[in-house]
Amino acid sequence: MWAIFFRSSGFVEAVALEERKTVTADRYTRVCLPKVITAIESQREKTGIRGILLHHDNASLHTANRTRGVLENSGFKTLLHPPYSPDLAPCHFWLFPRLKDQLRGGSSTNEELRGALFQAIRDIPKEEWKKCFDNWFTRMKKVLIVRESILKIFNGQFYYYYLTCRSMSKLFQCPSYKHIERYIYSLKNYVF
Repeated sequence: MWAIFFRSSGFVEAVALEERKTVTADRYTRVCLPKVITAIESQREKTGIRGILLHHDNASLHTANRTRGVLENSGFKTLLHPPYSPDLAPCHFWLFPRLKDQLRGGSSTNEELRGALFQAIRDIPKEEWKKCFDNWFTRMKKVLIVRESILKIFNGQFYYYYLTCRSMSKLFQCPSYKHIERYIYSLKNYVF
């Protein structure tokens, strides 16, 4: 299993994860993030991490206090991700399906798989990475466009409905109105 990091201009880093082991915030901050930081700094010699917005899903290792602390100390700014929304994560709607299609049935050993994975990533044209982010922004804009009509009070609790490309609406409970507004505000600053 691999943690794969990329930008709109292309691949950044892939970090091998230990087989049959849960990835914890400790491992993520000790192993994955230092490699990503080093890779970004080598790709952006003049600016380094400055100006980079990191987006990842709401897995507990991504939202842990330890992870947030390391990201803040490293200079990363993070973009919030709505709960239960894999269809709004570029890895889930674009990269993983693409790699699965290319790698299916081809490799029998870990080394062969590793080589095939990196070759498949290298073969993705720069324009395709950019298209992925354009598609992501379009998906996020759909959330913003309908935000006024999608916030509803039901039985005294707040619910947030959002549009996706796969289905017209999905329901999830939010702890507070402020949580929703913070998310929408962060998207607004990033997308526009």
